[in-house]
Amino acid sequence: MARRSTPLLRRLLAPSPSPSPAPSTPLAGAASRRTVTYMPRPGDGTPRGVTLIPGDGIGPLVTGAVRQVMEAMHAPVYFETYEVHGDMPTVPPEVIESIRRNKVCLKGGLATPVGGGVSSLNVQLRKELDLYAALVNCFNLPGLPTRHDNVDIVVIRENTEGEYSGLEHEVVPGVVESLKVITKFCSERIAKYAFEYAYLNNRKKVTAVHKANIMKLADGLFLESCREVAKKYPGIQYNEIIVDNCCMQLVGKPEQFDVMVTPNLYGNLVANVAAGIAGGTGVMPGGNAGQDHAVFEQGASAGNVGNEKILEKKRANPVALLLSSAMMLRHLQFPSFADRLETAVKNVIAEGKYRTKDLGGTSTTQEVTDAVIAKLD
Repeated sequence: MARRSTPLLRRLLAPSPSPSPAPSTPLAGAASRRTVTYMPRPGDGTPRGVTLIPGDGIGPLVTGAVRQVMEAMHAPVYFETYEVHGDMPTVPPEVIESIRRNKVCLKGGLATPVGGGVSSLNVQLRKELDLYAALVNCFNLPGLPTRHDNVDIVVIRENTEGEYSGLEHEVVPGVVESLKVITKFCSERIAKYAFEYAYLNNRKKVTAVHKANIMKLADGLFLESCREVAKKYPGIQYNEIIVDNCCMQLVGKPEQFDVMVTPNLYGNLVANVAAGIAGGTGVMPGGNAGQDHAVFEQGASAGNVGNEKILEKKRANPVALLLSSAMMLRHLQFPSFADRLETAVKNVIAEGKYRTKDLGGTSTTQEVTDAVIAKLD
């Protein structure tokens, strides 16, 4: 017995050989897949209707890219397409009815005339459907060089009041009064949305952006509402920052921000600054949510219609709307399709072979779309 156990004891006490390094796996490999399965409810695989508004400028190009990728994935969605353009006086009633029925819409950019005349159809949609929360996710994409690393900011913006209330009038010739409306109800619900988002997505901090040092009543009411909601989430850090300091801090040290909650106008400015820092408006996804409906679109508004040169050469960047479509698929509870689409887009960006001009490349919209389809697993 002793003769057999001694060699065994020596082997147990001997140092183990160094393990050989594990082979690296690509982003789309098994390591990126869930290890615990998603269990659908009966009927979750039923195809869902989505209202599609191609919009103006580059809108038809990038929404066309989304349709091709959805078809290639055999995603369980179908589109009801409507022609809507920014120079229309109102959003057609049949479009509103389609969104109410489907609960979900995907849209390209709608041009908003500058100055007098037609009001913004984007604002009309938000008010008609009470899409009170606008969300833009600004983050570094692997393989896309930027000045700052570790940027992962979510800007949540109140979407229905503030400076976008549309209450303007000429008091006397040469004097125009524009009203900024802030209410307790809207401020509380956007604060609740921001903290609930942070809680559900394991985010650690919410920053309220304001100008209460000057607009003491309006922005003061917004801050008061945020503070009250923050008390209900003791596990999430809460702080406040004045909007002008916020813009400076974004440019200098953006990685300090996590979730940002803002009134209407500030959110538009902050989201576009954050998008520019993280890689450009052409790659940042976003959407608008209300109690019953959601509209997904390019996250940052700057450049969402493009210009004649981009349109003529068909070099619009479809990445932002493709990633917004991944957000939409998660919203519709199709997580596997969302994961496949997001992974394919990130692999194309990381590879660097197919990029549009805004990302330093020369590819067309169709070439980027084809590359994404080729990366679908």
